Amino acid sequence: MEEIVETDQPSYLITIKEMEDKIKETPQLLNPTAGKESCCIFRVPQHLVQINGKAYHPQLLSIGPYHHGKPHLNMIEDIKWKYLGELLDRTPPNGQKLDGYLKLVAPMENQIRDCYSEYIPFNGSDLIKMMVLDGLFIIELLSKWGGLAPCAQGDPIFNMAWILNFLGLDLLLLENQIPFFILQTLFENTRVTRTSGGDDQSLAKLFLANMNYVMPRPDEVLKRIGNVEGKHLLDLFRLSFIPASPQQKPRNKNVQLIPSVEKLDAAEIKFKPTKCDTFLDIRFHNGVLEIPHIIIEDSTTLFFLNSVAFEQCYDRYCSNHMTAYLVFMSLLIKNPSDVGFLCDRKVMENYIGTDKKMFQFFDDMGKDLICNFSNNYLSKVAEDLNEYRRNSLHVQWAEFKHTYFNTAWAFISALAAFILLILTFIQAFFAVYPYAGGKPIG
Repeated sequence: MEEIVETDQPSYLITIKEMEDKIKETPQLLNPTAGKESCCIFRVPQHLVQINGKAYHPQLLSIGPYHHGKPHLNMIEDIKWKYLGELLDRTPPNGQKLDGYLKLVAPMENQIRDCYSEYIPFNGSDLIKMMVLDGLFIIELLSKWGGLAPCAQGDPIFNMAWILNFLGLDLLLLENQIPFFILQTLFENTRVTRTSGGDDQSLAKLFLANMNYVMPRPDEVLKRIGNVEGKHLLDLFRLSFIPASPQQKPRNKNVQLIPSVEKLDAAEIKFKPTKCDTFLDIRFHNGVLEIPHIIIEDSTTLFFLNSVAFEQCYDRYCSNHMTAYLVFMSLLIKNPSDVGFLCDRKVMENYIGTDKKMFQFFDDMGKDLICNFSNNYLSKVAEDLNEYRRNSLHVQWAEFKHTYFNTAWAFISALAAFILLILTFIQAFFAVYPYAGGKPIG
């Protein structure tokens, strides 16, 4: 039988000591810098993971600490060391050696740790090694991909297209990032390893050109946005779509939500696909809602999901363009037939499955997102759209026709109700007519 040790101290004093010790402990999950502007790489919140967890986890490539060491990612770990060897072998005598890269990154250790929302359980040596290996692999991959570095014959990454596609998508995952300043530092010090023509190439332009398969854009657009810098590669790709024009603010502070495609069509508001530098550039004027044409496929949804996760976590320090766009589209698309309507009008192309599956994606994205609809880049569009519906007699008549004359049965019902109203009026008239002037008949 266990002996109970009596103490002279009251139990609450023991509890206070335990609580004070707990306060002094180093946080094991949340980084003390979480919530500051420097903290820009996050674990995806659980309410977003529940929508589509696979969209946030790497398929082939681990970058940074969050997914480091997972067994299913080991194949590319071997290739990272192979690429590092190829880069060092190609480095001329005046170029940077391995110890030089480590010395460049080592002073940035605290700055690196501050970028992650969770406590990083790696010592300084392991963290620096990870940053150098992962960073140089990304640069070597992009250089080979862009034709600025030689590619060994039989390289599996470039001999099997599916591997390269998955690697590119893994570079867009929020949990799979390293700070952009690390990549930029390493990129500047590897210029001598690239072929002629690559010494004046920016890291942003090289990355965006290689990732053009995710969401294609014309070459002139890529040249114009090639000097964008983000917090990491996902943020860089996100920023490259944000319109350069300043955000137009609505006149009213409380902007109403927009109605669905079906209701707007009933009001005879036209939907027009447009070709723009960015799919975010939605406009409304003179009864026409202009929505840039967009192709929705699995890679597009992955980018959307991770961009929204970043904006939700970093909302105090970045714009919410992707979140606003998806909320706007989720309000337009309220049933699968709305998807079919937009596809018929060439506003979007659906490559993720049925209309129902596309509707489900936008419906899920519209839930649980924090988005001030009165203060985002589409607020003025929503305000103008609602004002047009509210003040236009043409729209009101169109909505009346849609409600009461959309089908034969609706027309018959409305006609019957109208006839009944007329008969009731006639009956009431003849009931009081004999007493007109106060003189009853007979």
